[in-house]
Amino acid sequence: MNYMAAHGLKRARPAELVPGTVSVITARMDYLPASTPQAPGQWQATELARLERPGEAIVSVYARGRDYHKVMRTRLQKLAERIAIHVQPLGHRAFTDSAPVLEAELASRSGQGWRGKHTLLLNREAGSMFFLGEIYVDVALPPSEPVTPHCGSCSACITICPTQAIIAPHRLDARRCISYLTIEHAGAIPLELRPLIGNRIYGCDDCQLICPWNKFAQRSALPDFDERQGLSGQQLVTLFAWNEAEFLRYTEGSAIRRIGHERWLRNIAVAMGNALQAGGDETGALRAALLARRDHASEVVREHVAWALSMPL
Repeated sequence: MNYMAAHGLKRARPAELVPGTVSVITARMDYLPASTPQAPGQWQATELARLERPGEAIVSVYARGRDYHKVMRTRLQKLAERIAIHVQPLGHRAFTDSAPVLEAELASRSGQGWRGKHTLLLNREAGSMFFLGEIYVDVALPPSEPVTPHCGSCSACITICPTQAIIAPHRLDARRCISYLTIEHAGAIPLELRPLIGNRIYGCDDCQLICPWNKFAQRSALPDFDERQGLSGQQLVTLFAWNEAEFLRYTEGSAIRRIGHERWLRNIAVAMGNALQAGGDETGALRAALLARRDHASEVVREHVAWALSMPL
């Protein structure tokens, strides 16, 4: 989490990040795949059911298609260019999770939605299954008003969090968050948190899956976010067998590639250890796959493989 301190007030003061900024245009982009079931609650139930199959790898829904950074930044740039046709000269810069920007807070203040108790942005017509982006501009625009919150007494997101990372309404301890641990965190995953990760190998959607507002989540109109073959419903053993070249090939154009092969194997080793603990028909295949990696060149991978192999059968 050092990046938060490193950028200081630039995160809260747009003009310090991009000199000359006067206004911020916020945007959201839905990312549920077009094939997502339409029946209320069905897609959430389908996703939660994956937790009951320990040998299956779970990749967060948003990461199963094309890297959203590229898709949204391109579209924001095109929007800025269209605005510039009518407002000249226009100084601008587009962001989407690519700079020290308080995206959820800016989106909340501009009326895109309200901050849920899980700290994510919620919208009455779209739930929370969307990406956020911003265009910093050097012209004064009329401000839009924030909306009122609508979580009420619901605390489902707090209750379901596997690692209890939501320590209070609107307060998240990112160091315990599975999304942070499997994506941003380098090095070893804390021992006490490994059993709680289950079979989640890249991100975690639990707090969104349980949220009542996501019955209104919208399907993406873009094919970019359709699920890639191999990233949904795949077995842990299959993904653990990828060498680095295969990892790079299968994750080309995906947000997953940024974690690198070492973290990929680390995450899957943890999930495999949890699958061994759960027992079942896959035990033999899981142990064989782990044994094949016990002498891996990476100390981090070796350590997590050893942990997984120590699980009692």
